[in-house]
Amino acid sequence: MGKKRIVTTEEKAGEAVKENKTSSKKKVLEAGILHIESTYNNTKLLLTDKKGNAIMSSSSGKLGFKGAKKGTPFASAKVGETLGLLAHEMGLKEVSVVVKGVGSGRESAIRGFISKGANLTSIKDITPVPHNGPKPKKPRRV
Repeated sequence: MGKKRIVTTEEKAGEAVKENKTSSKKKVLEAGILHIESTYNNTKLLLTDKKGNAIMSSSSGKLGFKGAKKGTPFASAKVGETLGLLAHEMGLKEVSVVVKGVGSGRESAIRGFISKGANLTSIKDITPVPHNGPKPKKPRRV
């Protein structure tokens, strides 16, 4: 099908040096904001710094949950745990939480994230609530 490429030891050593250079730049984050968007179908988590710049994100679909399982509290807890583990490696100490949505994974995502060692400073709910809602359908004419 094609020519096979033979990798010599010199090329491997060059690749290893490149990897070490990129991994030596490690971001350190003391405090951040955890944005949780919980719908009936999915749960998304976004970790930002205090200014609002995105650092990392995850969702239940990204972890491999499919279909109706994505909206469960178990899936959102797993998302919170994985993101909490990555944040703990960055040195995150304090986090304030902003929750949006009415899904079942709101609370369990927070519990999963906090279980990895971050201190919770505040929880804010910014779920949009309609004042009047859309215009209802006209009645059927039979």
